Amino acid sequence: MNKENIILIGMPGAGKSSIGVILAKALGYEFLDTDLVIQAREGCLLCEIIAKEGEQRFLEIENEVNAAVDAKKCVIAPGGSVIYGIEAMEHFREIGTIVYLKLPYEDLKRRLGNLKGRGVVLKEGQTLRELYDERTQLYEKYADVTISEKDRDIEATLQAILDELNMCGSSAGCGN
Repeated sequence: MNKENIILIGMPGAGKSSIGVILAKALGYEFLDTDLVIQAREGCLLCEIIAKEGEQRFLEIENEVNAAVDAKKCVIAPGGSVIYGIEAMEHFREIGTIVYLKLPYEDLKRRLGNLKGRGVVLKEGQTLRELYDERTQLYEKYADVTISEKDRDIEATLQAILDELNMCGSSAGCGN
């Protein structure tokens, strides 16, 4: 299996798509936002899928789409809820390096506006803080590399990713 892909995971608003596009350009890779693939496949926006089909069905669709990604030399930015899809995450582990963009809760709260309009999967009565705490554990579980976005703008986050991947992406391995 090809491990030449980079998969960016993290909360909505962490900058997976924004940073992903710039990272892909810097590496000469393709860029794939799997939320756009889901919207194209389903013919409607993420928030419409959730409203029409329900959160559970949305998560199933998201898992199916992400588990089927066939890419080489690509920066992949899946939705924040991808970590609920076991098949998708196992597939991503096989085809690439998973980079967790870790945004502090306070920064996340500032960045996010209308959660439902963004297509964020929130359980009935669940707060953003509860969602953050629940997902953070899963992001950390699946991450090969964690990049803290605390006090970093997009350029600094991009540089941190490039530094980490150069350090750990060599055939010599990391820390050996």
